[in-house]
Amino acid sequence: MIDATRAVTFAEEWIESWNDHDLDRILTHYAPGIVLLSPIAQRRVGNGRVEGVDALRSYWQEALGSEPNLEFKLIETMIGHSSLTIIYCNHRNRKAAETFEFGADGKVIRSIACYL
Repeated sequence: MIDATRAVTFAEEWIESWNDHDLDRILTHYAPGIVLLSPIAQRRVGNGRVEGVDALRSYWQEALGSEPNLEFKLIETMIGHSSLTIIYCNHRNRKAAETFEFGADGKVIRSIACYL
């Protein structure tokens, strides 16, 4: 189970690593077999399903390069069963929610991104 302290710590660290544009630090949160589902991935690479940490690195490296002003502001963290959802706002004032499912080792095995 994920307790409130772990959830908030993860959310703050995740947001901070994105705001620092530190791809290596961002990827430390994810398991090698991560599956990301995202409508932005669908638009950018023609597939809304990104599988594996190497594919995720490639996808986000391009995304970070094209968004030099990228910045997230944490709004809320919600706790689920072996999962949590982070609600945040980006630099364009666009609201987003990401749900993370964690494996036994504490790394994210599935991430689902949703946007308004």
